[in-house]
Amino acid sequence: MFRIGLTREAIDDLESERVFDQKRLVTAMELQLAHEPTRETRNRKKLRPNDLAEWELRVEAFRVFYDVIAENEIVKVVAIGVKRRYPK
Repeated sequence: MFRIGLTREAIDDLESERVFDQKRLVTAMELQLAHEPTRETRNRKKLRPNDLAEWELRVEAFRVFYDVIAENEIVKVVAIGVKRRYPK
């Protein structure tokens, strides 16, 4: 079972959301990332190489960006954001 840790930036991102959304995000992280965080699913995918994170978890309009440190069984959440859709 993987431990889930949040960076200071991820904590700030989480705290900037409504309490209702905070609870949904924390619940989703616990359910989705504690077991097999590197297995791609409908809501989890490996990202192309970038400077932010290696993985993304979708929770409705929210995106949780994280890295996995397999040898220590740690999931490090580095950022949480909201995907906004712009009109075409």
